[in-house]
Amino acid sequence: MVVDGKALAAEMLVETKKRAEALVSFGVPTLAIITCEPNFETRKYLALKERKAAAAGVIVVVHEMSSAATTAELIAAVDAAVSTAHGIVVQLPLPAHIDREAVLAAVPPTHDPDGFAYGKNDTACESPVVLAIATIFAHHEIDVVGRRVVVVGEGRLVGAPAAHYFKEAGAEVVVVTSTTHDVASVTRTADVLVTGAGRPGLITPEMVKVGVVVLDAGTSEDGGVLVGDVHPSVAEKASLFTPVPGGIGPLTVAALLANTVTLAGRSWQKRG
Repeated sequence: MVVDGKALAAEMLVETKKRAEALVSFGVPTLAIITCEPNFETRKYLALKERKAAAAGVIVVVHEMSSAATTAELIAAVDAAVSTAHGIVVQLPLPAHIDREAVLAAVPPTHDPDGFAYGKNDTACESPVVLAIATIFAHHEIDVVGRRVVVVGEGRLVGAPAAHYFKEAGAEVVVVTSTTHDVASVTRTADVLVTGAGRPGLITPEMVKVGVVVLDAGTSEDGGVLVGDVHPSVAEKASLFTPVPGGIGPLTVAALLANTVTLAGRSWQKRG
């Protein structure tokens, strides 16, 4: 079965807008996105966020920095956004000369809809990709307790939060990294396969077993087209499959906007 991420995201956006409208007497939840030299995938993702923000009752303000911007200038942009926005996203990737960790660390947990501090700080939101996965599993009534989950990639946006989520949910989790020998021998053991590598067509049909649940959260550009880590033909062997585009992507955006409204509510409650 192919997951209709757009339909599930639309439901989440409706609920988020209701929450945003309940806060209207305080103002409109605002999300600041700071980007630097955005690539093809980034521009596609930014456009998706801006399109969906209105449906969620959220204002999105994009701050596009010059390719010559310094780490200090990006940190200054983050600091400035703290007083004007309820959520702040530093859109990855950043140019190689930027200290990514320093810029991300500048975003306080009270303004972080990406949930990087989740599990480490009581005020942190849960990761949008985790919320997307949880929504899909709840909708399709999938239980992961005792199941083998293979996560391809260990990035902070997909791999790390997904691995943490599944461990907490009672699954057996194996993380595939760039140093893993014979990736196929690992992925073929997966009951649930999560990808966030950003490598087009990395996972092919012979690398998975029949009945696997495939959650493709990796996106990249291939010939001017947005594609995932998993070749579309894998869907024929999967019991559940998230396509790219139209799978986890829309749900992740909806979850990010939902987190922004949550942060706005907390901010106004604290002031009140």
